Amino acid sequence: MAHIPETMRRIDPKRDVMLRHILYRQLRKHRGRISLLVLLQFSQTAAALYLPEINADIIDDGLLAGDTGEIVRLGGVMGAVTLLQALGALGALYLGSRLATDVGRDLRDEVFQQVLTFSVQESGRFGVPSLMTRTTNDVQQVQALVAMGTTLLVPAPIMCVGGVVMALDQDVPLSSLLLVSVPALGVVSVLITRRMRGVFRGMQDRIDEVNRVVREQIAGIRIVRAFVRDADERQRFGRASGDLRDVSLYAGRLMALMLPAVMLIANLSSVAVVWFGGHRIDDGDLRIGALTAFLGYLAQILASVMMATLIFMVVPRAEVSAERIQAVLATKPVADRPSGTVAREASGRRVLLEIRGAEYRYPNAQEPVLRGLNFRVDASSVTAVVGSTGSGKSTLLGLVAQLHHTTAGSVLVDGTDVRDLDPRSLARLIGYVPQQPYLFSGTIASNLRYGSPNADDEELWHALEVAQARDFVAELGLRLDAPVAQGGANFSGGQCRRLTIARALVPRPRICLFDDIFASLDHATAARLRASLAEETKGSAVVVTTQQVSTVRHADRVVVLDQGAVAGSGTHAELLHSCEAYRQLAVSQPEAEVLA
Repeated sequence: MAHIPETMRRIDPKRDVMLRHILYRQLRKHRGRISLLVLLQFSQTAAALYLPEINADIIDDGLLAGDTGEIVRLGGVMGAVTLLQALGALGALYLGSRLATDVGRDLRDEVFQQVLTFSVQESGRFGVPSLMTRTTNDVQQVQALVAMGTTLLVPAPIMCVGGVVMALDQDVPLSSLLLVSVPALGVVSVLITRRMRGVFRGMQDRIDEVNRVVREQIAGIRIVRAFVRDADERQRFGRASGDLRDVSLYAGRLMALMLPAVMLIANLSSVAVVWFGGHRIDDGDLRIGALTAFLGYLAQILASVMMATLIFMVVPRAEVSAERIQAVLATKPVADRPSGTVAREASGRRVLLEIRGAEYRYPNAQEPVLRGLNFRVDASSVTAVVGSTGSGKSTLLGLVAQLHHTTAGSVLVDGTDVRDLDPRSLARLIGYVPQQPYLFSGTIASNLRYGSPNADDEELWHALEVAQARDFVAELGLRLDAPVAQGGANFSGGQCRRLTIARALVPRPRICLFDDIFASLDHATAARLRASLAEETKGSAVVVTTQQVSTVRHADRVVVLDQGAVAGSGTHAELLHSCEAYRQLAVSQPEAEVLA
């Protein structure tokens, strides 16, 4: 048997509370359906409990007495009761399945909506593979518990209590055997399920790891092929998959112990009933029909315990999943506005962007990546942010776009902190082009309308023309309806870049954030794009980040970042004489004209 770390065997008493909290919150929305389901389960269980009694009467009053009419009458009653049981079971199964799928849908939507509010910090803390697992696999475990609970757990106590009552009605001395068989089943179930709790926690963690490895390998397939690391990546996936296999086998072996143990106790109990019941029949203290009915009730009682056991096998994994789901739902995004803050639109057409004492520190980092930033970007002006790799240029734009949130200081639009602005209002103000372009699966039109769903085709073509993408889109057979693969995999890097620029321009933003947008473009295309953007963004506050000094010579203002702080600010000509960091950056680049 595979070795399972001791930490995986520990039981956290809070998990059961979290599971009950999630189930209560989800199930209380379906009170009417649950009431009807319980009524159907009660009716079909009552019918099932009545069948052994009818069977006993058929044997004693019909077969042994030789009364054919009584046999026919009781047979008709048995058929009607069986039909009632079948209808109740089918209705309960249908309602239970619908209830479970609705709970899964609502819980999945709740987790997804919560993840959408996360900033980079929260997403990074959980990790994308783990968030995917929590949204899908973990929700499925809770959904499976609801499905099994409504079909098995609800009738189990009714059948167990009713079976005991009916068994006592048949023969009290023989019912004393239940005092041994039922507790024995309960003890076996508890011993096995206690060991399964920690194992299921390890299983979910290993599913996260498999998802992470697969996601990295698919996203980085070109790098894997370029460095001929296929064999190494196969081994890495094999290790992750092997760890999941080991834990799954351990859980499977524990679950495999359950059925033989339960069947052993059930069969021994049946043998004991026949043994002692036969002696009581021989003594004249028990009828044959009553013994048959008692065996039926014993089977129903043990079946109810087995149904509860099946639930206990699902509960540990659902508890672990509920803990992981609740961890996501209980995470308060950094972007949450303080209670009582009124979100409002930025006023006026001309927008002023101001960075005031801004600092940003990544979680658990010893030093901030940005610190003490102070500058402003007026409307109808272009501010270029330059600096070497790792100086914090992209992080700065993320603070404005609210991808990150300042750990000190503030970012203001028209004097209002961006954290106090309504997110939709802020999104309408800002046109953001990230350093790594990304397109969603769909069409070119659906991607361009991502920030402006009501934009017409004319607006889309205008944005494409400004972004220098009109020509290659017009050459496509379907033009705006041309398909786009996930991530824009069916376009080149330069084409993806220009399409993302066009997407940012469609809403006619008043604040334009361009993160190193000329990096993957040839000089001629970059020159045309620079000229068209200058014309298109008149009246807007534009912030451009780059490492290339030649691209910012004509900016109204250049801000130099060095190790996260402002090393200089001014025009290109001023900084060549006053800022040593800027001059060194310019000298290191091959374009001689940057020193002109």
